[in-house]
Amino acid sequence: MPAATVVEAVDLHRIYESASGFTHALRGVSLTVVQGEFLAIMGPSGSGKSTLMNLLGCLDTPTRGRYLLEGVDVAAYREDELAEIRATRLGFVFQSFNLLPRATVLRNVVLPLIYTACPRKEREQRARAALRSVSIDERLFDHRSNELSGGQMQRVAIARALVNNPALILADEPTGNLDTATGDMVLDTFKRLRDQGKTIVLITHEPEVAAHADRVIHIRDGRRYDDAPDSGVPRAEGASAPASAAGALAAGGPGASVPPAPVPGDPRAKGGARP
Repeated sequence: MPAATVVEAVDLHRIYESASGFTHALRGVSLTVVQGEFLAIMGPSGSGKSTLMNLLGCLDTPTRGRYLLEGVDVAAYREDELAEIRATRLGFVFQSFNLLPRATVLRNVVLPLIYTACPRKEREQRARAALRSVSIDERLFDHRSNELSGGQMQRVAIARALVNNPALILADEPTGNLDTATGDMVLDTFKRLRDQGKTIVLITHEPEVAAHADRVIHIRDGRRYDDAPDSGVPRAEGASAPASAAGALAAGGPGASVPPAPVPGDPRAKGGARP
């Protein structure tokens, strides 16, 4: 039986207007992600990958195109319904962990459940289960998060993303603040979650990180290119093979992203655009 489709994005465009004119951050990006898939979206700074992540996370809306999450077009939702989806159907993992430093590990993971109808007694049970699923020792549950190593903090952040049993986990440069060995441990955690049927989309600019995923797509100048082509030259979706890398990347303007609507734990809630 085919896996269920979690993400279906069709011809997504995102155009931002400013005093200096228009920025076409995404140019007709389409993609599908099925349940239990670990997908990496790779591209340099300014490529449009963060803009795409904002759309997939219901933090922003496309100028044109359709985005279906679990088969439902998100354009049909009101803002309060989108907030509910972000809180219950999506899990976010950020580069800088965004844990409450003086709160305990357990309290950090319980926090998203406070904003749901989850009974108080069940909150702690679910938080403990999420922490165990990412191999956090129970002896650390009552430690403050600022007493942990970087790898432990990121695994706690992953547990926080898991606690609501989301349909989709979105990870934004999750190894960016970690050394290589610790980053590999975090990526192994994502792979174990994938093996348990979780659906993960990760954005990165590092080929070594993207290599851990089941599938890699490339974003450059706001366009999607073929998944890891054998030629080593990304090819625009639906295009014939280019004669050179310059030919492959000739079309399109610079990608960009803007501060989206805030979500708990997101550094963008404090203002400032992401690269």
